[in-house]
Amino acid sequence: MLSTLALTGCQIESSTTTTATQQPSVSDASHYQSIIDAAQGKPSMDVLRVYISQEPLLTDPAQHQANIDSLWLMLTQMKPEQIQGIEADENILLGWVDLLDIYQNNKDDPEALRTGIDDWKTRYPHNPGAKNLPTALVQGTITKVGANPRIALFLPMSGQGQVFGQAIMQGFLDAQKGLPSSPVSQASTAPAASQGSGNDVLDQIYQEVAATVNENANTEVASSTVSIDAVPTNTQSVKVFDTQGKAMPQLVAQATSEGYNLIVGPLLKSDVQAIAQMNAPVNVLALNELDANQLQPRTNLCYFSLSPEDEAKNAANQMRLEGKQMPLVLVPASPFGDRIAKAFAEEWQAKGGGTALMQTFGSTASLKESINRGQGIRMTGTPINVATQGVEQANGSIDAVYIVATRDELTLVKPMIEMAISSRQRPALYASSRSNQGNSNADYRFEMEGVKFSEVPLLAGANNNLRKQAQGKVNNDYSLFRLYAMGIDAWSLANNYDNLQNNGQFRVNGASGMLSVHENCVIYRELPWLQFKQGQVKPAQ
Repeated sequence: MLSTLALTGCQIESSTTTTATQQPSVSDASHYQSIIDAAQGKPSMDVLRVYISQEPLLTDPAQHQANIDSLWLMLTQMKPEQIQGIEADENILLGWVDLLDIYQNNKDDPEALRTGIDDWKTRYPHNPGAKNLPTALVQGTITKVGANPRIALFLPMSGQGQVFGQAIMQGFLDAQKGLPSSPVSQASTAPAASQGSGNDVLDQIYQEVAATVNENANTEVASSTVSIDAVPTNTQSVKVFDTQGKAMPQLVAQATSEGYNLIVGPLLKSDVQAIAQMNAPVNVLALNELDANQLQPRTNLCYFSLSPEDEAKNAANQMRLEGKQMPLVLVPASPFGDRIAKAFAEEWQAKGGGTALMQTFGSTASLKESINRGQGIRMTGTPINVATQGVEQANGSIDAVYIVATRDELTLVKPMIEMAISSRQRPALYASSRSNQGNSNADYRFEMEGVKFSEVPLLAGANNNLRKQAQGKVNNDYSLFRLYAMGIDAWSLANNYDNLQNNGQFRVNGASGMLSVHENCVIYRELPWLQFKQGQVKPAQ
Protein backbone atom coordinates (compact mmCIF):
# COMPACT_ATOMS: atom_id res chain seq x y z
CA MET A 1 0.00 0.00 0.00
CA LEU A 2 2.79 2.40 0.93
CA SER A 3 4.56 1.67 -2.36
CA THR A 4 1.46 2.34 -4.41
CA LEU A 5 0.72 5.67 -2.70
CA ALA A 6 4.34 6.76 -2.95
CA LEU A 7 4.49 6.01 -6.67
CA THR A 8 1.30 8.02 -7.15
CA GLY A 9 3.14 10.93 -5.54
CA CYS A 10 6.07 10.34 -7.85
CA GLN A 11 3.85 10.86 -10.91
CA ILE A 12 2.79 14.29 -9.64
CA GLU A 13 6.40 15.26 -8.95
CA SER A 14 7.70 14.22 -12.35
CA SER A 15 5.14 16.25 -14.31
CA THR A 16 6.61 19.42 -15.76
CA THR A 17 3.30 21.32 -15.85
CA THR A 18 0.12 21.27 -13.78
CA THR A 19 -3.26 21.50 -15.50
CA ALA A 20 -6.33 23.11 -13.94
CA THR A 21 -7.70 19.71 -12.99
CA GLN A 22 -4.41 18.76 -11.32
CA GLN A 23 -4.08 21.92 -9.19
CA PRO A 24 -2.35 20.89 -5.93
CA SER A 25 -4.25 21.47 -2.69
CA VAL A 26 -3.76 21.43 1.05
CA SER A 27 -5.45 18.05 1.15
CA ASP A 28 -2.75 16.67 -1.19
CA ALA A 29 -0.04 17.83 1.23
CA SER A 30 -1.93 16.26 4.15
CA HIS A 31 -2.32 13.04 2.16
CA TYR A 32 1.42 12.83 1.64
CA GLN A 33 2.02 13.64 5.31
CA SER A 34 -0.16 10.70 6.34
CA ILE A 35 2.06 8.42 4.23
CA ILE A 36 5.19 9.90 5.83
CA ASP A 37 3.74 9.42 9.31
CA ALA A 38 2.81 5.81 8.53
CA ALA A 39 6.43 5.08 7.57
CA GLN A 40 7.49 6.01 11.15
CA GLY A 41 10.87 7.27 9.98
CA LYS A 42 11.93 4.01 8.32
CA PRO A 43 14.19 4.98 5.40
CA SER A 44 13.05 3.98 1.92
CA MET A 45 13.09 5.28 -1.64
CA ASP A 46 9.29 5.30 -1.67
CA VAL A 47 9.11 7.71 1.28
CA LEU A 48 11.77 9.93 -0.30
CA ARG A 49 9.51 10.21 -3.34
CA VAL A 50 6.62 11.21 -1.09
CA TYR A 51 8.70 13.99 0.48
CA ILE A 52 9.61 15.21 -3.02
CA SER A 53 5.96 15.22 -4.07
CA GLN A 54 4.89 17.06 -0.92
CA GLU A 55 7.57 19.77 -1.09
CA PRO A 56 6.06 22.08 -3.78
CA LEU A 57 2.69 22.02 -1.98
CA LEU A 58 4.04 23.53 1.26
CA THR A 59 3.76 27.32 1.31
CA ASP A 60 4.59 27.87 4.99
CA PRO A 61 8.38 28.50 5.21
CA ALA A 62 8.79 26.49 8.42
CA GLN A 63 6.90 23.47 7.03
CA HIS A 64 8.82 23.71 3.76
CA GLN A 65 12.17 23.69 5.57
CA ALA A 66 10.99 20.83 7.77
CA ASN A 67 10.19 18.81 4.64
CA ILE A 68 13.69 19.35 3.25
CA ASP A 69 15.34 18.64 6.60
CA SER A 70 13.37 15.40 7.07
CA LEU A 71 14.11 14.24 3.52
CA TRP A 72 17.81 14.86 4.04
CA LEU A 73 17.85 13.10 7.42
CA MET A 74 16.24 10.04 5.89
CA LEU A 75 18.61 10.11 2.92
CA THR A 76 21.69 10.23 5.19
CA GLN A 77 20.34 7.24 7.14
CA MET A 78 19.96 5.01 4.07
CA LYS A 79 22.45 2.29 3.20
CA PRO A 80 24.08 2.39 -0.26
CA GLU A 81 22.20 -0.73 -1.38
CA GLN A 82 18.87 0.97 -0.60
CA ILE A 83 19.53 3.82 -3.03
CA GLN A 84 18.60 2.28 -6.34
CA GLY A 85 15.92 2.20 -9.02
CA ILE A 86 15.94 5.92 -9.86
CA GLU A 87 13.99 6.56 -13.09
CA ALA A 88 15.33 8.74 -15.90
CA ASP A 89 12.74 11.46 -15.31
CA GLU A 90 13.35 11.69 -11.53
CA ASN A 91 15.74 14.62 -11.78
CA ILE A 92 14.90 15.92 -8.28
CA LEU A 93 15.60 12.58 -6.60
CA LEU A 94 18.78 12.16 -8.63
CA GLY A 95 19.93 15.60 -7.49
CA TRP A 96 19.43 14.74 -3.83
CA VAL A 97 21.40 11.51 -4.20
CA ASP A 98 24.21 13.39 -5.94
CA LEU A 99 24.26 15.93 -3.10
CA LEU A 100 24.52 13.07 -0.61
CA ASP A 101 27.60 11.81 -2.44
CA ILE A 102 29.20 15.27 -2.26
CA TYR A 103 28.46 15.46 1.46
CA GLN A 104 29.88 12.04 2.27
CA ASN A 105 33.10 12.76 0.35
CA ASN A 106 33.69 16.20 1.92
CA LYS A 107 31.96 16.24 5.33
CA ASP A 108 35.26 16.59 7.19
CA ASP A 109 36.37 19.60 5.12
CA PRO A 110 33.90 22.52 5.37
CA GLU A 111 35.60 24.53 2.63
CA ALA A 112 35.63 21.63 0.16
CA LEU A 113 31.99 20.91 1.07
CA ARG A 114 31.00 24.51 0.31
CA THR A 115 32.75 24.34 -3.04
CA GLY A 116 31.04 21.06 -3.88
CA ILE A 117 27.62 22.44 -2.95
CA ASP A 118 28.15 25.54 -5.12
CA ASP A 119 29.01 23.31 -8.08
CA TRP A 120 25.98 21.11 -7.34
CA LYS A 121 23.67 24.14 -7.40
CA THR A 122 24.78 25.02 -10.92
CA ARG A 123 24.03 21.46 -12.09
CA TYR A 124 20.65 21.19 -10.30
CA PRO A 125 19.29 24.76 -10.26
CA HIS A 126 15.66 23.57 -10.01
CA ASN A 127 16.20 21.26 -7.07
CA PRO A 128 14.48 22.72 -3.95
CA GLY A 129 17.77 22.29 -2.11
CA ALA A 130 19.40 24.82 -4.42
CA LYS A 131 17.26 27.49 -2.76
CA ASN A 132 16.84 25.97 0.71
CA LEU A 133 19.62 23.64 1.75
CA PRO A 134 18.98 21.17 4.57
CA THR A 135 19.78 22.74 7.96
CA ALA A 136 22.19 19.95 8.91
CA LEU A 137 24.07 20.36 5.62
CA VAL A 138 24.39 24.13 6.06
CA GLN A 139 25.82 23.62 9.53
CA GLY A 140 28.35 21.18 8.11
CA THR A 141 29.74 23.95 5.89
CA ILE A 142 30.34 26.36 8.77
CA THR A 143 33.84 26.55 10.19
CA LYS A 144 34.54 27.28 13.85
CA VAL A 145 34.79 30.92 14.84
CA GLY A 146 38.23 30.56 16.40
CA ALA A 147 40.02 32.67 18.99
CA ASN A 148 39.94 35.87 16.90
CA PRO A 149 36.62 36.01 15.08
CA ARG A 150 35.91 38.57 12.41
CA ILE A 151 32.72 40.13 13.75
CA ALA A 152 29.88 41.84 11.91
CA LEU A 153 27.71 43.77 14.38
CA PHE A 154 24.06 43.90 13.23
CA LEU A 155 22.23 46.72 15.06
CA PRO A 156 19.62 49.42 14.32
CA MET A 157 21.79 52.49 13.87
CA SER A 158 18.99 54.70 12.56
CA GLY A 159 15.25 54.98 13.10
CA GLN A 160 13.43 54.39 16.38
CA GLY A 161 15.84 51.71 17.60
CA GLN A 162 18.93 53.87 17.08
CA VAL A 163 19.40 54.86 20.74
CA PHE A 164 19.33 51.21 21.83
CA GLY A 165 21.66 50.09 19.05
CA GLN A 166 24.15 52.82 19.90
CA ALA A 167 24.23 51.87 23.59
CA ILE A 168 24.96 48.22 22.76
CA MET A 169 27.54 49.20 20.14
CA GLN A 170 29.31 51.50 22.62
CA GLY A 171 29.56 48.75 25.23
CA PHE A 172 30.73 46.25 22.60
CA LEU A 173 33.47 48.50 21.18
CA ASP A 174 34.56 49.71 24.65
CA ALA A 175 34.95 46.08 25.72
CA GLN A 176 37.23 45.49 22.75
CA LYS A 177 39.56 48.11 24.25
CA GLY A 178 39.50 46.40 27.66
CA LEU A 179 37.62 47.23 30.87
CA PRO A 180 38.84 49.62 33.57
CA SER A 181 39.85 47.89 36.79
CA SER A 182 37.51 47.84 39.75
CA PRO A 183 38.46 50.24 42.58
CA VAL A 184 39.04 49.07 46.12
CA SER A 185 35.69 48.76 47.91
CA GLN A 186 34.75 51.85 49.90
CA ALA A 187 32.57 49.84 52.25
CA SER A 188 35.12 50.10 55.07
CA THR A 189 35.92 53.84 54.79
CA ALA A 190 33.00 55.25 56.83
CA PRO A 191 33.95 57.21 60.03
CA ALA A 192 34.74 54.98 62.96
CA ALA A 193 32.12 56.66 65.12
CA SER A 194 29.36 55.24 62.93
CA GLN A 195 30.69 51.68 63.02
CA GLY A 196 29.92 49.28 65.80
CA SER A 197 28.66 52.06 68.11
CA GLY A 198 25.55 50.11 68.96
CA ASN A 199 23.54 53.35 68.75
CA ASP A 200 20.97 52.70 66.01
CA VAL A 201 19.58 56.25 66.19
CA LEU A 202 22.99 57.85 65.58
CA ASP A 203 23.75 55.33 62.83
CA GLN A 204 20.53 56.16 61.03
CA ILE A 205 21.09 59.92 61.35
CA TYR A 206 24.59 59.55 59.93
CA GLN A 207 23.40 57.45 57.03
CA GLU A 208 20.52 59.81 56.26
CA VAL A 209 22.81 62.84 56.25
CA ALA A 210 25.33 61.05 54.04
CA ALA A 211 22.59 60.03 51.63
CA THR A 212 21.16 63.56 51.53
CA VAL A 213 24.57 65.12 50.83
CA ASN A 214 24.95 62.80 47.83
CA GLU A 215 21.32 63.08 46.79
CA ASN A 216 22.09 64.59 43.40
CA ALA A 217 24.88 62.15 42.69
CA ASN A 218 24.51 58.69 41.27
CA THR A 219 24.08 56.30 44.18
CA GLU A 220 26.92 53.81 44.12
CA VAL A 221 26.91 50.39 45.70
CA ALA A 222 30.18 49.02 47.04
CA SER A 223 30.09 45.25 46.80
CA SER A 224 32.88 42.75 47.21
CA THR A 225 30.57 39.84 46.38
CA VAL A 226 29.91 40.77 42.74
CA SER A 227 32.58 40.94 40.05
CA ILE A 228 32.94 41.38 36.30
CA ASP A 229 35.50 39.21 34.55
CA ALA A 230 38.17 40.63 32.28
CA VAL A 231 37.13 40.46 28.63
CA PRO A 232 38.96 38.60 25.83
CA THR A 233 41.31 40.46 23.49
CA ASN A 234 40.75 40.54 19.74
CA THR A 235 42.40 43.09 17.46
CA GLN A 236 40.28 42.25 14.39
CA SER A 237 38.30 45.25 13.20
CA VAL A 238 34.55 45.14 13.85
CA LYS A 239 32.15 46.35 11.18
CA VAL A 240 28.75 47.71 12.19
CA PHE A 241 25.82 47.04 9.82
CA ASP A 242 22.69 49.18 10.16
CA THR A 243 19.71 46.80 10.16
CA GLN A 244 17.04 49.51 9.96
CA GLY A 245 14.82 48.78 6.98
CA LYS A 246 17.23 46.17 5.61
CA ALA A 247 16.47 42.58 4.59
CA MET A 248 18.41 39.99 6.57
CA PRO A 249 19.37 37.78 3.57
CA GLN A 250 21.07 40.70 1.82
CA LEU A 251 22.93 41.81 4.96
CA VAL A 252 24.07 38.26 5.72
CA ALA A 253 25.26 37.79 2.13
CA GLN A 254 27.19 41.07 2.33
CA ALA A 255 28.82 40.20 5.67
CA THR A 256 29.89 36.72 4.56
CA SER A 257 31.19 37.97 1.20
CA GLU A 258 33.37 40.45 3.11
CA GLY A 259 34.89 37.63 5.16
CA TYR A 260 33.09 38.01 8.50
CA ASN A 261 32.60 34.65 10.21
CA LEU A 262 30.45 35.74 13.16
CA ILE A 263 27.37 37.94 13.21
CA VAL A 264 26.49 39.55 16.56
CA GLY A 265 22.86 40.61 16.34
CA PRO A 266 20.34 41.45 15.09
CA LEU A 267 18.47 43.12 17.96
CA LEU A 268 14.84 43.28 16.84
CA LYS A 269 12.89 40.07 17.36
CA SER A 270 11.47 40.09 13.82
CA ASP A 271 15.02 40.26 12.41
CA VAL A 272 16.17 37.43 14.69
CA GLN A 273 13.25 35.33 13.45
CA ALA A 274 14.16 36.11 9.84
CA ILE A 275 17.82 35.17 10.29
CA ALA A 276 16.84 31.92 12.04
CA GLN A 277 14.36 30.96 9.33
CA MET A 278 16.76 31.66 6.47
CA ASN A 279 19.18 29.03 7.82
CA ALA A 280 22.09 31.46 7.52
CA PRO A 281 25.40 29.83 6.54
CA VAL A 282 27.34 31.74 9.21
CA ASN A 283 27.70 31.72 13.00
CA VAL A 284 25.22 34.02 14.74
CA LEU A 285 24.96 35.40 18.28
CA ALA A 286 21.46 36.90 18.18
CA LEU A 287 20.77 39.77 20.59
CA ASN A 288 17.19 38.74 21.24
CA GLU A 289 15.43 35.49 21.96
CA LEU A 290 12.66 33.69 20.11
CA ASP A 291 9.67 32.10 21.80
CA ALA A 292 10.33 28.62 23.19
CA ASN A 293 8.28 26.89 20.47
CA GLN A 294 10.44 28.54 17.77
CA LEU A 295 13.80 27.48 19.19
CA GLN A 296 15.65 24.64 17.51
CA PRO A 297 19.12 23.27 18.16
CA ARG A 298 21.54 24.85 15.68
CA THR A 299 25.30 24.55 15.92
CA ASN A 300 25.66 28.05 14.49
CA LEU A 301 22.98 30.00 16.37
CA CYS A 302 22.96 31.27 19.97
CA TYR A 303 20.64 33.74 21.71
CA PHE A 304 21.52 36.45 24.24
CA SER A 305 19.04 39.00 25.58
CA LEU A 306 18.10 41.10 28.60
CA SER A 307 15.23 38.75 29.29
CA PRO A 308 12.75 39.86 32.00
CA GLU A 309 11.78 36.19 32.20
CA ASP A 310 15.31 35.48 33.44
CA GLU A 311 14.78 38.04 36.21
CA ALA A 312 11.57 36.29 37.22
CA LYS A 313 13.43 32.98 37.41
CA ASN A 314 16.10 34.69 39.52
CA ALA A 315 13.40 35.87 41.91
CA ALA A 316 11.96 32.37 42.25
CA ASN A 317 15.44 30.99 43.01
CA GLN A 318 16.17 33.73 45.54
CA MET A 319 12.91 33.11 47.41
CA ARG A 320 13.57 29.37 47.53
CA LEU A 321 17.09 30.00 48.88
CA GLU A 322 15.60 32.19 51.60
CA GLY A 323 13.12 29.48 52.58
CA LYS A 324 9.94 31.15 51.35
CA GLN A 325 6.95 28.85 50.92
CA MET A 326 4.01 30.81 49.51
CA PRO A 327 4.83 33.45 46.87
CA LEU A 328 2.56 35.97 45.18
CA VAL A 329 3.55 37.45 41.81
CA LEU A 330 2.24 40.99 41.34
CA VAL A 331 2.40 42.04 37.68
CA PRO A 332 0.75 44.46 35.21
CA ALA A 333 -2.53 43.29 33.67
CA SER A 334 -1.05 42.60 30.22
CA PRO A 335 0.45 39.80 28.11
CA PHE A 336 3.84 40.95 29.40
CA GLY A 337 2.70 40.39 32.97
CA ASP A 338 1.31 36.96 32.07
CA ARG A 339 4.68 35.91 30.56
CA ILE A 340 6.60 37.02 33.63
CA ALA A 341 4.24 35.23 36.00
CA LYS A 342 4.48 32.02 34.00
CA ALA A 343 8.30 32.15 33.94
CA PHE A 344 8.34 32.65 37.72
CA ALA A 345 5.92 29.76 38.35
CA GLU A 346 7.81 27.36 36.10
CA GLU A 347 11.08 28.05 37.89
CA TRP A 348 9.43 27.99 41.34
CA GLN A 349 8.02 24.53 40.67
CA ALA A 350 11.25 23.33 39.05
CA LYS A 351 12.98 24.18 42.33
CA GLY A 352 10.48 22.15 44.34
CA GLY A 353 7.89 24.80 45.16
CA GLY A 354 4.12 24.36 44.99
CA THR A 355 1.61 26.39 43.01
CA ALA A 356 2.45 30.10 42.90
CA LEU A 357 -0.27 32.76 42.95
CA MET A 358 -0.69 35.75 40.69
CA GLN A 359 -2.43 39.12 41.03
CA THR A 360 -2.48 41.94 38.48
CA PHE A 361 -2.70 45.71 38.80
CA GLY A 362 -3.80 48.42 36.41
CA SER A 363 -2.43 51.82 35.43
CA THR A 364 -0.75 54.31 37.74
CA ALA A 365 -3.94 56.38 37.66
CA SER A 366 -6.05 53.43 38.82
CA LEU A 367 -3.55 52.65 41.58
CA LYS A 368 -3.80 56.27 42.79
CA GLU A 369 -7.58 56.08 42.81
CA SER A 370 -7.45 52.92 44.91
CA ILE A 371 -5.00 54.36 47.43
CA ASN A 372 -7.12 57.54 47.73
CA ARG A 373 -10.10 55.36 48.63
CA GLY A 374 -7.99 53.60 51.26
CA GLN A 375 -8.03 50.38 49.28
CA GLY A 376 -4.96 48.24 49.76
CA ILE A 377 -3.64 45.19 47.93
CA ARG A 378 -4.69 42.03 49.72
CA MET A 379 -2.41 39.03 49.79
CA THR A 380 -4.54 36.82 47.56
CA GLY A 381 -4.26 35.63 43.98
CA THR A 382 -5.16 33.02 41.41
CA PRO A 383 -2.97 29.98 40.72
CA ILE A 384 -0.54 30.40 37.82
CA ASN A 385 -1.21 27.66 35.30
CA VAL A 386 1.89 25.94 33.96
CA ALA A 387 2.38 22.59 32.28
CA THR A 388 4.10 20.94 35.27
CA GLN A 389 2.30 17.84 36.47
CA GLY A 390 1.84 16.60 40.03
CA VAL A 391 2.39 19.97 41.79
CA GLU A 392 0.46 20.35 45.00
CA GLN A 393 -1.43 23.47 45.98
CA ALA A 394 0.58 25.28 48.65
CA ASN A 395 -1.26 26.26 51.82
CA GLY A 396 -0.74 29.08 54.27
CA SER A 397 -0.41 32.83 54.08
CA ILE A 398 1.66 34.72 51.52
CA ASP A 399 5.23 35.12 52.79
CA ALA A 400 6.87 36.69 49.72
CA VAL A 401 5.76 39.01 46.92
CA TYR A 402 7.55 39.49 43.59
CA ILE A 403 6.60 42.88 42.17
CA VAL A 404 7.20 43.71 38.50
CA ALA A 405 6.55 47.44 38.30
CA THR A 406 8.00 50.78 37.29
CA ARG A 407 9.31 53.04 40.05
CA ASP A 408 6.13 55.15 39.98
CA GLU A 409 4.02 52.01 40.28
CA LEU A 410 6.17 50.59 43.08
CA THR A 411 5.82 53.77 45.16
CA LEU A 412 2.05 53.09 45.13
CA VAL A 413 2.06 49.31 45.30
CA LYS A 414 4.26 49.03 48.42
CA PRO A 415 2.10 51.23 50.69
CA MET A 416 -1.04 49.54 49.29
CA ILE A 417 0.35 46.18 50.41
CA GLU A 418 1.15 47.60 53.85
CA MET A 419 -2.36 49.05 54.14
CA ALA A 420 -3.95 45.62 53.77
CA ILE A 421 -1.81 43.58 56.15
CA SER A 422 -0.82 43.57 59.78
CA SER A 423 2.79 44.12 60.77
CA ARG A 424 3.03 40.54 62.06
CA GLN A 425 2.01 39.10 58.67
CA ARG A 426 4.22 41.34 56.55
CA PRO A 427 5.67 39.37 53.61
CA ALA A 428 9.13 39.91 52.18
CA LEU A 429 9.04 42.15 49.10
CA TYR A 430 11.11 41.54 45.97
CA ALA A 431 11.16 43.73 42.84
CA SER A 432 12.62 43.47 39.36
CA SER A 433 15.16 45.93 37.94
CA ARG A 434 12.22 47.54 36.12
CA SER A 435 11.64 49.69 39.23
CA ASN A 436 15.29 50.76 39.65
CA GLN A 437 15.74 53.93 37.62
CA GLY A 438 18.64 55.55 39.46
CA ASN A 439 18.97 59.02 40.99
CA SER A 440 16.70 57.98 43.84
CA ASN A 441 16.59 60.55 46.63
CA ALA A 442 16.79 59.82 50.35
CA ASP A 443 13.01 59.99 50.82
CA TYR A 444 12.46 57.28 48.21
CA ARG A 445 15.18 55.06 49.64
CA PHE A 446 13.70 55.26 53.13
CA GLU A 447 10.21 54.68 51.73
CA MET A 448 11.42 51.47 50.04
CA GLU A 449 12.97 50.16 53.28
CA GLY A 450 13.38 46.39 53.17
CA VAL A 451 12.57 45.92 49.47
CA LYS A 452 15.02 43.66 47.65
CA PHE A 453 15.54 44.01 43.92
CA SER A 454 17.64 42.34 41.23
CA GLU A 455 20.02 44.38 39.12
CA VAL A 456 22.80 43.89 36.58
CA PRO A 457 26.31 43.71 38.11
CA LEU A 458 27.33 46.94 36.37
CA LEU A 459 24.76 48.76 38.55
CA ALA A 460 25.22 46.53 41.59
CA GLY A 461 28.68 47.64 42.65
CA ALA A 462 30.78 45.16 40.68
CA ASN A 463 33.05 47.78 39.08
CA ASN A 464 32.26 51.42 39.81
CA ASN A 465 35.07 52.66 37.52
CA LEU A 466 33.37 50.86 34.64
CA ARG A 467 30.05 52.31 35.76
CA LYS A 468 31.51 55.83 35.65
CA GLN A 469 32.84 55.14 32.16
CA ALA A 470 29.39 53.97 31.08
CA GLN A 471 27.73 56.97 32.69
CA GLY A 472 29.53 59.29 30.30
CA LYS A 473 28.41 57.22 27.32
CA VAL A 474 24.69 56.78 28.08
CA ASN A 475 23.76 60.10 29.71
CA ASN A 476 22.94 58.38 33.02
CA ASP A 477 19.91 56.61 31.53
CA TYR A 478 19.46 53.37 33.52
CA SER A 479 17.81 51.49 30.66
CA LEU A 480 20.79 52.37 28.45
CA PHE A 481 23.21 51.37 31.24
CA ARG A 482 21.82 47.84 30.97
CA LEU A 483 22.15 47.82 27.17
CA TYR A 484 25.73 49.08 27.51
CA ALA A 485 26.36 46.14 29.87
CA MET A 486 24.76 43.83 27.33
CA GLY A 487 27.18 45.13 24.69
CA ILE A 488 30.14 44.32 26.95
CA ASP A 489 28.87 40.78 27.50
CA ALA A 490 28.09 40.31 23.81
CA TRP A 491 31.78 40.96 23.17
CA SER A 492 32.80 38.32 25.75
CA LEU A 493 30.35 35.76 24.37
CA ALA A 494 31.36 36.42 20.77
CA ASN A 495 35.00 35.79 21.58
CA ASN A 496 34.10 32.58 23.40
CA TYR A 497 31.62 31.47 20.73
CA ASP A 498 33.05 28.03 20.08
CA ASN A 499 32.69 27.21 23.80
CA LEU A 500 29.01 28.13 23.93
CA GLN A 501 27.79 25.20 21.86
CA ASN A 502 30.21 22.60 23.20
CA ASN A 503 30.62 23.33 26.89
CA GLY A 504 27.70 23.01 29.27
CA GLN A 505 30.00 24.22 32.08
CA PHE A 506 30.68 27.59 30.42
CA ARG A 507 30.35 30.47 32.90
CA VAL A 508 31.36 34.11 32.82
CA ASN A 509 30.79 36.89 35.37
CA GLY A 510 29.44 39.49 32.99
CA ALA A 511 28.39 43.11 33.29
CA SER A 512 24.74 42.13 32.72
CA GLY A 513 24.75 39.02 34.95
CA MET A 514 26.46 35.73 35.61
CA LEU A 515 26.12 34.07 32.22
CA SER A 516 25.66 30.38 31.46
CA VAL A 517 24.42 28.37 28.48
CA HIS A 518 21.09 26.56 28.50
CA GLU A 519 19.26 24.39 25.96
CA ASN A 520 19.30 25.56 22.31
CA CYS A 521 22.30 27.77 23.14
CA VAL A 522 20.18 30.31 25.01
CA ILE A 523 22.30 32.44 27.36
CA TYR A 524 20.84 32.66 30.86
CA ARG A 525 21.59 35.60 33.18
CA GLU A 526 21.72 35.26 36.96
CA LEU A 527 21.54 38.63 38.70
CA PRO A 528 22.75 39.82 42.10
CA TRP A 529 20.26 41.19 44.64
CA LEU A 530 20.32 44.58 46.33
CA GLN A 531 18.23 45.92 49.21
CA PHE A 532 17.04 49.28 50.50
CA LYS A 533 18.32 49.50 54.05
CA GLN A 534 18.30 52.58 56.30
CA GLY A 535 18.22 54.97 53.37
CA GLN A 536 20.95 53.27 51.38
CA VAL A 537 21.23 50.63 48.70
CA LYS A 538 23.27 47.67 49.88
CA PRO A 539 23.93 44.11 48.76
CA ALA A 540 21.05 41.97 49.99
CA GLN A 541 21.76 39.75 52.98
